[in-house]
This record gives sequence, structure tokens and C-alpha cells, in this order.
Amino acid sequence: MNSTSLKIKGSWNEVKGKIKKQYADLTNDDLLYKEGQDDELVGRLQKKTGKTKDQVISWIQSL
Repeated sequence: MNSTSLKIKGSWNEVKGKIKKQYADLTNDDLLYKEGQDDELVGRLQKKTGKTKDQVISWIQSL
């Protein structure tokens, strides 16, 4: 299985705030991030936003 490797600029809390501005219906549980569990985060965001895995990864890295 290919593991997703998110390259997050800045702290996760800053990125999480930017994500919540765009998708206010996302909960803290949806945005729970632990190092090494990138796939789970991307999967939750895919479900909630309807984006593909690549779109979610590009979106997060652009924030």
C-alpha cells in the first residue's frame, strides 16, 4: 500500500484553520492529524469534500 506523505507548510493548527474557513462543516475529529496517519486524514477529507485523493493532497499542500 502506498502511504500518503503530506508536506504541510507551517503548523497543522494554522492549516486546519484555513481548511475550516473553506469547509465550515468539518469537525475537529475530521481534521485530527497524527504523524504517520496521513492516509486516514486524506480519506476523511475525501469523504467530506468529495475531492479525489490527489486533489485533497494538493489542496492541503497549497494552504
